[in-house]
Amino acid sequence: MQIGLLLFPDLTQLDLTGPFEVFARVPGAQVHLVWKNLDPVRCDRGLRMLPSTGFADCPQCDVICVPGGPGQIALMEDDETLDFLRRQAAGAQWVTSVCTGALVLGAAGLLKGYRATTHWASHDQLALLGAIPVHERWVIDRNRVTGGGVTAGIDFALALVATMAGEDTARAIQLGIEYDPAPPFAAGSPTGAGQQVLDLLRPAMAPMLEKRLMATKAAAAKLG
Repeated sequence: MQIGLLLFPDLTQLDLTGPFEVFARVPGAQVHLVWKNLDPVRCDRGLRMLPSTGFADCPQCDVICVPGGPGQIALMEDDETLDFLRRQAAGAQWVTSVCTGALVLGAAGLLKGYRATTHWASHDQLALLGAIPVHERWVIDRNRVTGGGVTAGIDFALALVATMAGEDTARAIQLGIEYDPAPPFAAGSPTGAGQQVLDLLRPAMAPMLEKRLMATKAAAAKLG
């Protein structure tokens, strides 16, 4: 099984490393970190990661996955990346995303008419790209699989592995990584966090969210 994860500048590393940890434990799977070249890629919080293959050398993947993060905004008009995703999607068994990677799939025209989810703060942008927004931790619609924000990538990956390789395999991977979340606060969603916490977070996110919305609208206009 060939699994490709898009590694691009200013992505949120957990969007990628969460699913990577799950996918890399699937028996017989080969996981590729894919970018235009093999230069180190800096994530949005400073961590540097190395691609393992470039676009030109990437094999046809059974699973292609697009993480999210602030760098997703630039990808919305990056024809080289969007064309790569379209080519991979044409032959992939599963076309997937985590967090705002769903918007990149949407910009490539790969979510039209599909139920999908993304990070709560950008969820309302899915419909602009022809997707059907669903407020779930992960969503499987035919061969499109989308995960919610950041940490949802682990849940998304386990759910996909259960579909691809069986529930026992997914359960064994979950046990192997001791994925038994018990967060100290019920603040992982807007509902749980409450208005006071939302009011603390929204001003910091506002400039980036405005840029993201502009990029989504521009991509939607190209799709027609």
